[in-house]
Amino acid sequence: MLGNRRNDKRRVMIKDIMAQNEKVQPNDRIMSKLHADFPQCFNKEGQFDMEKFQQLVQTEVDVTHEGYELNFLGKNYANLIASTETETVIQPDLEHNAKPENCNSQNVYISGDNLDALKHLLKSYSNSIKCIYIDPPYNTGSDGFVYNDKFTFTKEQIQTKLGVSEEKSKRILDLAHRGSASHSAWLMFMAPRLMLAKDLLTEDGVIFISIDDNEQANLKLLCDSFYGEENFMGELIIQTATDNNPTQISTEHEYMLCYVKNKERQGKWSINSSAAKQIQEQYEILKTKKLSIEEIQTELRAWIKKNKEKLPQVAHYNNVDERGVYSNSSNSSNTKPGGYIFDIIHPITQKPCPKPAYGWRWPEDTFLSYVKNDDVEWGIDETTQPHVKKRIETAVEQLRTIIYEDGRASTKLLESLFGAKKIFDNPKPLLSLQRILKFVTNTDCIILDFFSGSATTAHAVMKLNSEDGGNRKFIMVQIPELTPKDSEARKAGYETIDQIGQERIRRAASKIKTEHPDYQGDLGFKHYTLQDVPQNTLDKMETFDPTSMFGEGDILQSFGKDAVLETWCVKDGYGFGANVSELKLADYTAYHCGSHLYFVEGEYFDENAMIALIDKYHSDPSFNPQNIVLFGYSFSFTQVEMLRKNLATLSDSAKNLNMNLDIRY
Repeated sequence: MLGNRRNDKRRVMIKDIMAQNEKVQPNDRIMSKLHADFPQCFNKEGQFDMEKFQQLVQTEVDVTHEGYELNFLGKNYANLIASTETETVIQPDLEHNAKPENCNSQNVYISGDNLDALKHLLKSYSNSIKCIYIDPPYNTGSDGFVYNDKFTFTKEQIQTKLGVSEEKSKRILDLAHRGSASHSAWLMFMAPRLMLAKDLLTEDGVIFISIDDNEQANLKLLCDSFYGEENFMGELIIQTATDNNPTQISTEHEYMLCYVKNKERQGKWSINSSAAKQIQEQYEILKTKKLSIEEIQTELRAWIKKNKEKLPQVAHYNNVDERGVYSNSSNSSNTKPGGYIFDIIHPITQKPCPKPAYGWRWPEDTFLSYVKNDDVEWGIDETTQPHVKKRIETAVEQLRTIIYEDGRASTKLLESLFGAKKIFDNPKPLLSLQRILKFVTNTDCIILDFFSGSATTAHAVMKLNSEDGGNRKFIMVQIPELTPKDSEARKAGYETIDQIGQERIRRAASKIKTEHPDYQGDLGFKHYTLQDVPQNTLDKMETFDPTSMFGEGDILQSFGKDAVLETWCVKDGYGFGANVSELKLADYTAYHCGSHLYFVEGEYFDENAMIALIDKYHSDPSFNPQNIVLFGYSFSFTQVEMLRKNLATLSDSAKNLNMNLDIRY
C-alpha cells in the first residue's frame, strides 16, 4: 500500500452546506455564471474585472445606459436566498415506491417547500425540464398568502450581506419572518423561485404562470428581468364562470403568462385541429348514406353552418370532391413583391390565367404537383385565378390568447374523483392544461409543477399520454400545508394538501386505466419528502471529531441510510429514484450508481472489505467508479486513512483511474 498521497476533494453534506450558506452573498449565483462563461474577466483572486468585460463585449453588443427595472423591498434578499443551498435531505417513501404501479415509475411527487425542491432538482435536472406550469398564490388578501421564510439571518448579517441600512434591514426581516401579504413580500417570495426555475428549463423550454389582476403587472416585470422581455411569448386569457356578485366590474377571467428560455429555439406551436376532426367525422357519416358528392357537400355545409360556433378556424372547410373535404379559400397571389412569375394554362380553355401583380405564391414545379394530385380548383374559364385545395386532414390550430373553460366544471370533475366531496377549492382546469401541453411539449419530456395543489398538472400529463401514446413524465412539488380543521378534506382524512394531490393522481390513474384499458404507460409515481435535520442531530454533527477512533452511528440513524443515498444520488446528477445497486465487499455493503460508489455505514468496513474492493477494480474490467463517497460521521479516522492510502494505488494501476475520495459531513 502506497503512503501519503491525498486526493480529498470534499463534497458538501449538511454541515458543510450550513457553513457555506453563512458566507453566501446576493450576487453569488450571477458571479458563478459569469465565471463559467467569461473566466478571462476574473483575476487570480477571483475578483470580477468590469473593464475587461466591457472591452470584451463592446464590439459585439450595443451597450445602452438606459434602464428600466422592477425594484422592491427585499429584491437583494431574494437574490441571497436563491444563492443559498438547501439544508434539507430527501426521504424516499419506501413503502409507496415499492408498489408494483410505482416501482418502475419515472414520475415524481415531492412533499416539501418548493424552494428547497428547486435547489435539489437543479443538481440533476438543470436544462432538462421542457415545460413548467405553476399556479402560485395570487395575493388577493383572501387566498391565505403570507410570506414567512425559515432563514435565520440576523439584522446585522442582512446589513452586511446586502449593504443596506439598519432600518431597511429590519424592514426586510419583518417581511420575511413576521408574515406579510404586501406586494414586496409576494415579489420576495416569487423571485428566487422563478430565478431557479429558469435554470431547470431546456433551451427550448417554456414556463406558464397563472395569475390574476392583483399581481399580474408585477409578475410581468419580474419575469422580464429573469427571462428577458424578448422571451415573452404572450398572455393567455382564461375565461371562467361569471362573477355573480360584482361590486363594480364583473371579473370573468384570469391570466396565464408565457415565457420561454430562448425564443430563437422555439418551433411553430400548432396541433392537428380537433374541430377539423369533427367535420371529417360528419363527412364519413354522410358517405355511408351513398349520396352523390354534390349532395354530401350540400348537407355538410348545412351541418357546418348549424355548428359554426363549435368549429373555430375551420368552418371554411366546406367543399367536397372525390378525395374528401377541402377548403378553396387559399390565396394564389403573393402578398408582396418577389413572387413566382409563370403562365398557368386553364385546362379547358387552354388560355393563360391572369397573373397576380406580385406573382404566384408557389414555384411552377410545386403548382404542377398540385395539379397532378387533383389539388387545384379551377374557375369555369381562364378569367379566374386557380386555388390550391387545402385538405381538411392538414388543418392545424394555433394556441389562441383566449381560452374558455368553466371553473365549475373543474370543481365537479375533482368532486367526482373524490366521491362527490369538495376536497379542494378552485382546482385548475384540466382540459386547458392538457390543451396547452399539446402545443408546447413533445411526447417524451418532463413537465414540472412546483405549486402542485390538487395535482391537476399530473392528471393532465397522464391523460394526454393515454390519448396520444406519449411518455411525458411529471414532477410535482407541494408543501404539506394543513387543510382547514372543519373542511371536507380534513373530515375525509386528508390532513395536508400534498395528501390530496397524491390521492388525486391515484384516482385519476385508475379512471384513465378504466377509460383506456389497453394503455400500458406510466400511471404511477415515486414519492419523496424533504426533511429538515433535527436540532439534536445538528448538535452532534457540530461536535463530531473527524480524527476520532470511532464513527458516530446515531447521526446516520437520524438521517436514515435511504435518505442519505437518495440525497446524494440527486446531488450527483442521477435524479430521483436512481438505479442504485448493492455491492458486497466481504461482510460490508457499498452502493454503486454510475461513476459513484457510496459508503454509508461504517460498521463491517475492515481490511477484508478493502481487499475485496481493490480486487473488484482489478478483476472486473467494467467496474470503474472513480468517486468514492463516504458518510463521514460513520467512519473512524483509521478507516478513512485505510481507504485513502489504498485508493492511491488504483490511480497508478493499469486502469489509470483518477480516484476521488469524497468525505461528506
